[in-house]
Amino acid sequence: MLLVALHSTALAKPPSAKVIQLLPKEIGGFRLVGEVRPSETLAREGLLGPQAAGQILEADRHYSVAEAEYVSSENLLLLVEVVRFPRDSDAYSLLTLAAKRARDPSRSELGRITREVGTASVVLPGRTAFFKGTTFVRVTTREPAAQDPSNVITLARLISDRIEKGEADIPVLVKHLPRWEEAQGRVIYLAGFRSLRAVIPDQPLLESVSSEGDADAVAASYGPTQFIIVEYNTPQLAGDNDRGIVAKIEELRTQGQLVPSAYRRVGNYSVFVFNAPDEQAAKELIDQVEYAQVVQWLGDNPYMLEKAQREYYQTTAGVLVAVVKASGLSLLLCLAAGGFIGALLFSRRRAQQRYAETFSDAGGMLRLNIDEITPQTDPAKLVGPGNRM
Repeated sequence: MLLVALHSTALAKPPSAKVIQLLPKEIGGFRLVGEVRPSETLAREGLLGPQAAGQILEADRHYSVAEAEYVSSENLLLLVEVVRFPRDSDAYSLLTLAAKRARDPSRSELGRITREVGTASVVLPGRTAFFKGTTFVRVTTREPAAQDPSNVITLARLISDRIEKGEADIPVLVKHLPRWEEAQGRVIYLAGFRSLRAVIPDQPLLESVSSEGDADAVAASYGPTQFIIVEYNTPQLAGDNDRGIVAKIEELRTQGQLVPSAYRRVGNYSVFVFNAPDEQAAKELIDQVEYAQVVQWLGDNPYMLEKAQREYYQTTAGVLVAVVKASGLSLLLCLAAGGFIGALLFSRRRAQQRYAETFSDAGGMLRLNIDEITPQTDPAKLVGPGNRM
């Protein structure tokens, strides 16, 4: 056994430089103990390699794995495992598999995927796993009695801050599940799967569904009902697999074996429902799946001119509308400001005319009351009719 262990360690692939950079000698209040070394723990647990559910990432060249031990300021020993993948979806797939293994049926709050750390994470007593970008990280306390998750979560967040965020979101396929916000906490995502046998046991149909790594799949449960979406990369692959699946269902039905509660092709998706209360309930779940079609031209887009003209017309119309709105707003503001200023000037003029001294070009002795705003003077001071000389 010792020779086998030494041989396995010797054949382990050294971690890449980018993985080693994520595990510095000191981070926050934590200090590295020993060296960063290759890790096979996840492979032994059946989360990586040929024994994993869906047989994801069989070849070692597809990912780099490392582990290291850290000690906290309270002398708590923690194990950090890091896996770097080529795609974000691969890291998310490993997180969902780790969460599935950690779920406790008697405690529904355990093993649920949340967003507490990284892009998505699962927090358990003494253990935290998360993914961010193309990286999966699991932090575990080495002391079983230490159930306080504060040190584990703190170290996980410190490592998460050193990782590039990548797409900063979960795969889009998960969001096409019925009521995906509710389902994402207990979802299983398989990136480039080869087999679905381990997803839902005792379903003969899933044994014949294979993509040879050219398709992704997501599975979720809605009570006793289990739901699977398989996404193929092209309509041709989706059509070929759809015909094979329909034929297999008919064959299983004639043999009296288990068949799905409902099955349907939706765009490039193959949608399966198992263990539904009835066929109508299964079809209602499938009706909630919407396929988001994306068209990509392998060469030059033949409709590029029409697209450019449409964008030009839309831009020109937008500019004209903006100019009209701005001009109308400016006119209203000018009229309002002019009316306000004019009213102020008019009121001030009236006040000045009411209280200012009257103008006289005769030293106050003589004035013509042409504007009729000067109060009447004393008639005794007026010049009487003149005498003829």
